Amino acid sequence: MTKDYAIAQLWIGGNLTYMEQLCAVSFRDAGHHVKMYTYGEVGNIPDGIEVCDANEIMSMDHVIAHKRTGSPAPQADKWRYNMLAKTDDQIWADTDAYCVKKFTSSNGHFHGWESEHHINNGVVGLPADSDTLAGLIDFTSDEYAIPDWFKPELRDEMAQKKAAGNPVHVGEQSWGVWGPQALTHFLHKTGEHKYAMPIEALFPISFKKRRLMLKPNLDLSHYVTDNTLSIHFWGRRMRMRIIERENGEPHPDSLIGKLIKKHGIVPSDAPMPKSNPHKPKEPTMVPGTAIPVVSNADKKGRGGVNLTDIADELSLDQGSQKHSFTELYHMLLQPNRLKALNMVLLGMGDAEDAENGISPTLPMWLKYLTKAKITAIDERAYSKVKDKRVTTIKASFDTRPPLAAIAGKLDKVDLVLDDASHLSHHQQNAFAEFFPTLKSGGLYIVEDLRFQPKNRENSGYPKTAALFQGYLRDGAFKHPDDALQTALNDMRQDISGCFLHQAKWHNDKRDQVLVVHKR
Repeated sequence: MTKDYAIAQLWIGGNLTYMEQLCAVSFRDAGHHVKMYTYGEVGNIPDGIEVCDANEIMSMDHVIAHKRTGSPAPQADKWRYNMLAKTDDQIWADTDAYCVKKFTSSNGHFHGWESEHHINNGVVGLPADSDTLAGLIDFTSDEYAIPDWFKPELRDEMAQKKAAGNPVHVGEQSWGVWGPQALTHFLHKTGEHKYAMPIEALFPISFKKRRLMLKPNLDLSHYVTDNTLSIHFWGRRMRMRIIERENGEPHPDSLIGKLIKKHGIVPSDAPMPKSNPHKPKEPTMVPGTAIPVVSNADKKGRGGVNLTDIADELSLDQGSQKHSFTELYHMLLQPNRLKALNMVLLGMGDAEDAENGISPTLPMWLKYLTKAKITAIDERAYSKVKDKRVTTIKASFDTRPPLAAIAGKLDKVDLVLDDASHLSHHQQNAFAEFFPTLKSGGLYIVEDLRFQPKNRENSGYPKTAALFQGYLRDGAFKHPDDALQTALNDMRQDISGCFLHQAKWHNDKRDQVLVVHKR
């Protein structure tokens, strides 16, 4: 038997913008009683939304914030778990969660997969007697707790710091450690993950695809289906994009623009702030030393076509929003980008991209390399990739023979870029077969050398970064696979240059890109 649930939201500091208004009224208009919990006065709360004192659930002596972003997300994570424990008729919804259909539950569980790996707590209901909920409340009671799911070496490092009197605060740990990471861990630990709904139910448009919600007249029916109950807008990053790219308001024919109109929201009545209200203030500058203010329009292109601008427009993680790989690529490729290059692209996207048949990265390369022909090779098929300059091939990277068969049919290549699985043995098998296809002066690039999916790694293979660091140090390749070692060392005479580039994303463990130049 299902029952009606109220929707509980929490807003810490400042007035609501039209985006939070839209989400709140979407639940109201779907038939929910909506409770907006606040600490003190908050403006722009729509009619029909009950304002409640957040202290009823948990008093706030201080705001637990994420250090890098300034977001009070850890505070909100802890608050929602305590709210669920104290009530049996409320479901939590982030203020960037839009209600498509009324929420119901027959057992008190209401949560869903965000990806293949995480159950997101942006919308979450748990019965008060849930073992998962008890685990979450206990875990978040210690701001210096060491997560059980962290890698052993990181846990050991954190334990040593804690023993030395310098524990690592949750605000200094990875994003979502009290959120999706903790929820996923405890749901699996208790077996309650069996109640989690599929991706299309609560998080049909992923963080990576969030830009699609701002594209005018785009058909999103293969994301938002009859089984969709909620859409997550990915608040902080979505607001940034709307401010920086959409001049403060989404296009009226975009998904969000249409929803704003549907619910009678007037953006100008509750505009977005021009800066992040949670971001720590910059230190005071000595007069005369301040950095000049440069608008995004001034930054863009620097007077010409720039690969980073294209990546940012497409919200790709290779751009300035995350890794900034494109800054390096632009410097390497710009002199030849208008030539009729022959490019091999290993990897076209992730499992979700393949399911939808669309490659997110191909449009960037087609726009930047205007005359290039691209052979795109992936483990998965991409059914909707249709461009006369692109040839797609489905192939396994697990062994060398299938790759050798493909390489043997290629014309000489100017550029190979490996953005496939990021698995060490896949990268090394591909390098052995495709580096010989390069023309003299050609480039071979491998992305994301700091990220290898642990559950799929071949334990006998070294990390690709370590393999090439050894080559740079010793002048030769050392590999446990004798045949691969021989193949790599036979190519040494054709390598005229090689370096490992440090990108910008992780402060403690920087992403790496391998670049090898053909003699």
